[in-house]
Amino acid sequence: MNILLVEDDAPLARGLQRALRHEGFSVNHVDCGREAINSVASTLPDMVILDLGLPDMDGMAVLKQLRNNGHKLPVLILTAREGLNDTVTALDGGADDYLSKPFEMDELLARLRVLTRRLGTSQSSRIAQGAVTLDTASHAVCVGDSDVSCSRREYMLLKALMENTGRIQTREALESKLYGWGEEVASNTIEVHISHLRKKLPAGFIQTVRGVGYTINSDASNNSKTTKQKSPH
Repeated sequence: MNILLVEDDAPLARGLQRALRHEGFSVNHVDCGREAINSVASTLPDMVILDLGLPDMDGMAVLKQLRNNGHKLPVLILTAREGLNDTVTALDGGADDYLSKPFEMDELLARLRVLTRRLGTSQSSRIAQGAVTLDTASHAVCVGDSDVSCSRREYMLLKALMENTGRIQTREALESKLYGWGEEVASNTIEVHISHLRKKLPAGFIQTVRGVGYTINSDASNNSKTTKQKSPH
């Protein structure tokens, strides 16, 4: 899940980036409205966290421009402004949610999980396909009754695939969900993560669509047996 964070308070932005990345989000950051508009136009994120008090233009003007440009991605407003009128104005102006500063990180994460579910096919924090269950609240992955240990990147990749069961995800789209700007990504990074996941999940659960990308094979997910890694000779 790729988030564009639009926030001019540098310490707050750094803290949010660390916390969100720890929770499995890929986060890119800009500190002014014009940069945000240009960034969304060039590389569409999955959602935007938008501060209203930006140095070059009001956040509501940024939101209006995004909607006028036809971008329907979820936008969560962050602001120090108080009052019902500000909330109503933001929601009527096209925001999907509104959070007043100061806020607790747990509340922000809960709101982001709601927006994430709207983007995918899942309707709760637990995503289940056959024998495989992923809990976005606890970051737990299970095959049948057994817990599966996944690295942060593996979890993020599996989450992106399971949230979009029935949809093919290209390698480029998956990279954008796992990595932010400036992070080095090897040409075979996604393939390596997929290979590691396949050793932990039912055989055929992650299906390769040759020349296109990857998807979840719902039929194979009913097989609770995981693939086994060959012992070295």
